[in-house]
Amino acid sequence: METWRAEFPILESGIYLLNNALGAPPRGIRAMLDRYADEMLRLGEHGWQVWYPWVLEAADRVGRLVGAPPGTTVLDSSVTTLLHRVASALDFRGDRPRVVTSALDFPSVGYAWQGWTRHGAELVVVPSEDGIRVSPERLAEAIDERTGAVSVSLATYCSGALLDLTPVIRKARSVGAIVIVDAFQAFGVVPIDVVAQDIDVLISGTRKFALGAGESAFLSVRRELLDRLEPLFVGWFAHRDPFAFQRELEYAPDARRFSMGTPLVLPHYVASVGWGILESVGLEAIRARSLELTGRIMDWADELRLEVATPRAPEARGGVVCLKFDGAEAVTKRLNQLGIGCSYRPASGLRLGPHFFNTLDEIDRAMGAIAEQRKEIAC
Repeated sequence: METWRAEFPILESGIYLLNNALGAPPRGIRAMLDRYADEMLRLGEHGWQVWYPWVLEAADRVGRLVGAPPGTTVLDSSVTTLLHRVASALDFRGDRPRVVTSALDFPSVGYAWQGWTRHGAELVVVPSEDGIRVSPERLAEAIDERTGAVSVSLATYCSGALLDLTPVIRKARSVGAIVIVDAFQAFGVVPIDVVAQDIDVLISGTRKFALGAGESAFLSVRRELLDRLEPLFVGWFAHRDPFAFQRELEYAPDARRFSMGTPLVLPHYVASVGWGILESVGLEAIRARSLELTGRIMDWADELRLEVATPRAPEARGGVVCLKFDGAEAVTKRLNQLGIGCSYRPASGLRLGPHFFNTLDEIDRAMGAIAEQRKEIAC
């Protein structure tokens, strides 16, 4: 794994454990920036003869990383944008106005669903008993015959806890509700297979463990659902034949029906470098390495008597470890000043997100620095 370190220039200047926020930018993005500039300068408007086919191929490529069949994935700018697009395809005026969500979803997801209450959606927010995880059994219990959609996070943003989707999907399937999974906190460090896991809709950004760009996200929809979902928020690229310039909307038969206007190109060019690295290293290998590194952090936390606000069991945690202790915010600031990249959130404490290219020695040095800075602050 350490042979990949040369691909990430930021590792030359410190210890980078911020991959849960922004994955270490790969060296190859410079070539993709140059490629885009060259195509723009050389081809002008004719660049779309290159860009549009590439965007469609790129959607299928990132889809393969989550086991999605060709034609079931579309690219856009953010998880929230794509979530609204899916929500607009649901009918909240009928017999299924309820949307089951959790109290640990990322705030942006909650804001989106709150907005749809103006149009008839009824939110059912399942609480967390400990602020770390949400019980899949309680989520399943909240799903009933009036539920149209279940919107859950595969890994929670505040603790990295993984959700066991099986009971949730099983219950949703039994009553005819669709399950929408936000995989942003897991994609790139936790293997996902939308077909094997029977996921209806999966949405994720690519800037975190996927080593991508901030303006790149994707949506994958179960093929059997595509004909049923007709989103309201669409643009000309959602048409079956966008270049026919017809006045009447005829939805594309595939995931392109969730497209808006002229597609983004540059953010996906940048993000595709990270996708290539994930393909080369392999998500199973990345997952194994991640568990080793996060396990090392937890061992150190026990030695230092720090509260671990992330599930201990390997099958229950994603790629981040959250540590809570007095002075965590101040320690985070000091670590960043020392060149040790980490982050702080009030609900999470100090967050460490190692990736496959990090070393055990880096973990040891970072945890040692935490111990030293706690002592200095206490003095």
